[in-house]
Amino acid sequence: MFRKQTAAVIVSSAAVGALLLTGCGAGDDDKGSAAPAGRASGEAVDFRSGTAKANNAAPMTGDWANEPGKAAVKPEATRWVQLTASKAGALDPVVVNGAGFTLYRFDKDSANPSKSACNSECATTWPPVLVAPGGRIFLDGVGKSEVGVVKRDDGTRQVTVGGWPVYRFSKDTKPGQTNGQGVGGTWFGVTPDGKKAAGKAAGGGGGGAQAGPATSVVLFDERNFGDPSQGLAGKGCQNVARDNVASSLQASGSLKIWSERNCTGKSKVVNGDVADLATIGFDNDISSVFFG
Repeated sequence: MFRKQTAAVIVSSAAVGALLLTGCGAGDDDKGSAAPAGRASGEAVDFRSGTAKANNAAPMTGDWANEPGKAAVKPEATRWVQLTASKAGALDPVVVNGAGFTLYRFDKDSANPSKSACNSECATTWPPVLVAPGGRIFLDGVGKSEVGVVKRDDGTRQVTVGGWPVYRFSKDTKPGQTNGQGVGGTWFGVTPDGKKAAGKAAGGGGGGAQAGPATSVVLFDERNFGDPSQGLAGKGCQNVARDNVASSLQASGSLKIWSERNCTGKSKVVNGDVADLATIGFDNDISSVFFG
């Protein structure tokens, strides 16, 4: 009888040890350390082959529920994410989501281990691609081994490609736009294996093929389209209300910027958005604009 009781105590001690080890493992996982590519940290996600449409995803959920130009992510938008190997503008290949919007990676992030450095105001301009615990990731030309999930500082879970956390760009307001390509020299479209997509942004500003004439422009005081900002529109030469403050601009088409009022001084023709006017010698140096 004594020997049987001793054996029972030994077994119970081993069981307690196993439970303690299990508890430690769960605690480490809950800290959100990145898992290897193809595995989700924290609570698992459901990988599915094909598109959301082919998998009969509900309307106005997942990528279809995201509002272009807005950072807020609705709960229903985290139910699923689609990763499609595609072409957008001059970027080929590049990953787009289920609504056709280009996805980007950030050089200041880390891929090994996966870690996002884009929070607060940065995450407003660059909304992270989020998926809820137990949500679905539809894979359309992107390998499962390249895809994972990492927990962000706020507890949400962000999709990774090749270990790199991925984002949308708030200035992409239509599918296929690539306005985020090359912004700040640190943002690039992400390829299906997590590398930087090659090519320039469509209508990226300051060069390339001549675009149609712009009829308006938004001038931002900060680089990378950071507020405050001021708008300007009209025909011909228009003086800027607050001159010598712009560090970036957005325009749909071609226009000519001038360093002095009444379209005098040095000038430069730009085609579309310019994320950093210092790259073309016009940082805080716009006093007038010529449309047409």
